[in-house]
Amino acid sequence: MSKPWLYEARDIWKSYSNGTKDVEVLKGVDFYVKPGETIAVTGPSGVGKSTLLHILGLLDRPVSGTLMLDGINLLSLRETERARLRNRRFGFIFQFFQLLPEFTAVENVIMPGLIAGERRRTLLPRATELLEELGLRERIYHRPGELSGGEQQRVAIARSLIMKPDVLFADEPTGNLDPETGAEIEDLMKKLNTVHNTTLIVVTHKESLSRAMDKRVTLMGGKLKELQ
Repeated sequence: MSKPWLYEARDIWKSYSNGTKDVEVLKGVDFYVKPGETIAVTGPSGVGKSTLLHILGLLDRPVSGTLMLDGINLLSLRETERARLRNRRFGFIFQFFQLLPEFTAVENVIMPGLIAGERRRTLLPRATELLEELGLRERIYHRPGELSGGEQQRVAIARSLIMKPDVLFADEPTGNLDPETGAEIEDLMKKLNTVHNTTLIVVTHKESLSRAMDKRVTLMGGKLKELQ
């Protein structure tokens, strides 16, 4: 019987050139995720945690290895097919929010749907519902510059959920927030996993957030090790 993995990454290698030689940051990494599972990726700065997340999220390519989502070999897809899959089945939350300053909160949230070709009038009710769920009922038509850091991150979270993704990737989602606001976002992400049953893979330095996940792994020397 096959194992119930939603996402499988096998024997992932990645290196970069520093100008004089190639530096290997991922050395045969294996990574397995079940549907609805939450996983924290920890480790010192500069070891390749974000690189691993970007490879898993199809924002970067490994030198070699295999990525399988629901039995689909992702690295065998054409770039247009990978982009479509990334848009529809993956959601992303970044440390610095990555909101478009000229658009309102709700317009930022619907952007992935517009890129996917969905109609604005179809997207707006769900975007509004997500923003209200995240406590932003009074901020729906505000632009990013009119929002606090915590509010901007909530908008980014709503945007990541608009396409009802199978996997949500978060790269230091509380790293640019004060401790109190960061704690609120941590609680919110745990709640959203429960409510939406979205698989969550988060890169974090925060012990409190990593311990709240179902599983913790650490990246050191290009290898992953599971923590108890």
